[in-house]
Amino acid sequence: MVTSTSKATKPRVVILGAGFGGLTAARAMAKDADVTLVDRHNFQTFLPLLYQVSTAGLAADHVVHPIRGALRKSGVKFRMGSPLSVDHKNKTVKLDSSEVLEFDHLIVALGSSTADFGVPGVNEYGMGMKSVNEAINIRAAVMRRFEDLCRFEDDTRLSIAVVGGGPTGVEMAGALAELKRGPLKNDMKHAADHIDIYLIEAGPRILPMFSEKLSERAESDLRKLGVIVRTNTSVREVQSRKIIVKDGDPIPAEITVWAAGVKGEPTAEILNLPIVGSRIDVEESLRVNHYPHIWAIGDIAGARGADGRFLPMVAPVAMQQARFVAKQIVRAHKGEALKAFKYIDKGSMATIGRHKAVVEVKKFRMTGALAWFAWLWLHLFYLLGGRNKIGTMADWTWNYLTFDRGNRHIMDSL
Repeated sequence: MVTSTSKATKPRVVILGAGFGGLTAARAMAKDADVTLVDRHNFQTFLPLLYQVSTAGLAADHVVHPIRGALRKSGVKFRMGSPLSVDHKNKTVKLDSSEVLEFDHLIVALGSSTADFGVPGVNEYGMGMKSVNEAINIRAAVMRRFEDLCRFEDDTRLSIAVVGGGPTGVEMAGALAELKRGPLKNDMKHAADHIDIYLIEAGPRILPMFSEKLSERAESDLRKLGVIVRTNTSVREVQSRKIIVKDGDPIPAEITVWAAGVKGEPTAEILNLPIVGSRIDVEESLRVNHYPHIWAIGDIAGARGADGRFLPMVAPVAMQQARFVAKQIVRAHKGEALKAFKYIDKGSMATIGRHKAVVEVKKFRMTGALAWFAWLWLHLFYLLGGRNKIGTMADWTWNYLTFDRGNRHIMDSL
């Protein structure tokens, strides 16, 4: 039986997940609690730049950082493993390593996984982009089929379809178009000229979280890059070499990149916590409903904004919630009243290609080269590790000056 801690001792806090939310919470609580951070990997992945790994713009090791390195000198302990169960009565969590961790407070920050929305064929033929391995597999698939295309001198075409017109899909489609127009064209012009890139969006416009004007600008920029944008196009089924849509002819797709959305990580279901939709049901304080010592943050948390809708599954939400919960646990340990979380939206941005990006912060809007450089600077700022920052800057500088991408390696497991 786990005995309760006195007010004079630091609370024991176990955090499940070392993504943006989990790692931020661990650092924020390092001085006020005895913190143990758990993750199935020993590294954190900078998800916003995975699409650049997929399109040969960055080396894979530039977007990952060792968790122990990020926690060095913080006093936070790290365990590599996945949670198997939570004993709510005794306040313990069992890991797949057979280790049992005791806690006074548990923070669930397990993140999200690719959502297929029940569309047949997505798991079999679609390629997600939630991990480094998936990004490397996409890059390998593109390059392998490009090499296949180089053997032909006829009108054989290669079609790549990106499903989902949100920031991830837009950035992916734009990066693929630039890969085709630059490095691949220099490698083998005939083959590059026979590559078609589609962006498929079920709604009436891409980037629906932006203003209509910025959405139109982004679509115009994509079309100038040669991307075939298909809005109001719902996917009914993904097959091995084509996409069946609800209305209209099938869309050819040798490669289908699924960027249509995410859902709460299913691992949360085994923890016997209340689920709403695919997320953990939380109070306004981000404490899990009916579980006063368990908290949920980031993509897995079913927190709602002022409009009553779930907050977006993006890094700024997770990081704000992490810092907020760190303070709430200190308040709870002191017996003080909890506060309600309020998300401060600091704006959105998406890049389409070289000198092409859109930025929106409340009523302030910016496009073009300035928006593109702002996007580069912000992502470089949040990237973990000096080595990764230098490596990313070197890759970006090389790509910019030479119109080349040196990471066109086929390095998957096939």
